Amino acid sequence: MPEESELVRGLKERHLQLIALGGAIGVGLFLGSARAIHLAGPALTISYLVGGLVIFLIMRALGELALYKPVAGSFSTYAEEFVGPWAGFITGWTYWFMWITTAMAEITAVGVYVRYWFPAVPQWLPALIALVIMFLVNLIAVGAYGEFEFWFALIKVVTIVAMIVVGLLIILFGVWNHGVPVGFSNLWSHGGFFPTGISGVLLALQMVMFAYVGVELIGVTAGEARDPSKTIPAATNKIIWRILIFYVGALLIIMSLYPWNELDAQNSPFVLTFQRIGFPAAADLINFVVLTAALSSCNSGVFSTGRMLYSLAQYGQAPRFLQGLSSRRVPAAAIAASAAVMLVGVILNYVVPQQVFTYVTSLGAEGAIWTWGMILVAHMAYRRRVAAGQVQGVKYRMPGTPVTNWIGLAFLALVVVLLLFDPDTRVAFYVALVWFAILVIAYQFVRRRAGHGMGAEGPGRP
Repeated sequence: MPEESELVRGLKERHLQLIALGGAIGVGLFLGSARAIHLAGPALTISYLVGGLVIFLIMRALGELALYKPVAGSFSTYAEEFVGPWAGFITGWTYWFMWITTAMAEITAVGVYVRYWFPAVPQWLPALIALVIMFLVNLIAVGAYGEFEFWFALIKVVTIVAMIVVGLLIILFGVWNHGVPVGFSNLWSHGGFFPTGISGVLLALQMVMFAYVGVELIGVTAGEARDPSKTIPAATNKIIWRILIFYVGALLIIMSLYPWNELDAQNSPFVLTFQRIGFPAAADLINFVVLTAALSSCNSGVFSTGRMLYSLAQYGQAPRFLQGLSSRRVPAAAIAASAAVMLVGVILNYVVPQQVFTYVTSLGAEGAIWTWGMILVAHMAYRRRVAAGQVQGVKYRMPGTPVTNWIGLAFLALVVVLLLFDPDTRVAFYVALVWFAILVIAYQFVRRRAGHGMGAEGPGRP
């Protein structure tokens, strides 16, 4: 029986599988894929393959660290132990801020999607209702969060699989196309497979990596996973291949059915595909799917920010009261504090222009890049200590380290540079610099308060 001061391990393997899958498959695929296609054409699939390979390396590094120490603090805990107190502080607060901004954007999206059916409803109202519901779900028990994420993700998976099956029937057998197979020639018949050149593939990388944000949630769930030595490796190994199949498979089908340069960048190609077979409510179906995707992201935001604040508080890097657990052993105080900050999103939803949505999501993605980079750096330091006999190793290991770590870091640095080429993400880049400057100043204050070494007066990380 776990102690009352510990989080309960209530997440099963099926929860972890779908949490990571649902975190990485979102609105970007269902609504934003047409814009990405216009940037790179059919070669967009190369961007996803390369980005997916790097994400796989990051996930293997995270999986190894999570098996060494399966805790709710995850990235910030590993950064703290293997890089330094400053790294733990910056990583923890940056990941918290990343999900806060993402959740603000997603509850705004909920308002937009609900107004598709009920235009008279003020946009802030469904945003507020969504936040309150996800807050209450996360207070019930970690298993409730896992079940909601499981079913939210399953809706997206079923939709993608249905689109791929329908597309293959049209492409291979001409079903719903008067018996004439469409074939795959659209992939190279309109300017070639690389119609915008290598530059298009590179510029698409920033959008691709943004699409993968959320897959690292496996690390946050490690502290509440049942039998982490079994569930974490299984979830990590399977998830990236499923994501690649869904993303690359769906994009290949879409660009085989329709010439890439004829797709409307403002409309979902999924709607076009279902409309092609005469599905009467194609637009309504996709609106429902993206609504669940937004709710899923908000749910993950409440979960992950609560756990990160809980971990930071345990180490004296956030107010002590945020360590409080409810009778169900969920970090209720930290969840409530994060949800309260997310309420700002409801206000912004009422007063802020549309372009701010792009700003906050871009800023959140930069937080993910920092987190991914810190995972790779912490992992290298961990392996050095294992080699020196200072910490215990695990059987589940990242392949090719440290070379693969450096490859991953170089790739993430390239994505950061590419952010400067887009006016919207360039603004977010500058805001990120301000955010990190604030954290550096805040860390100096916290360090002085703690005396000799971070956490000297606190309980230490679990």
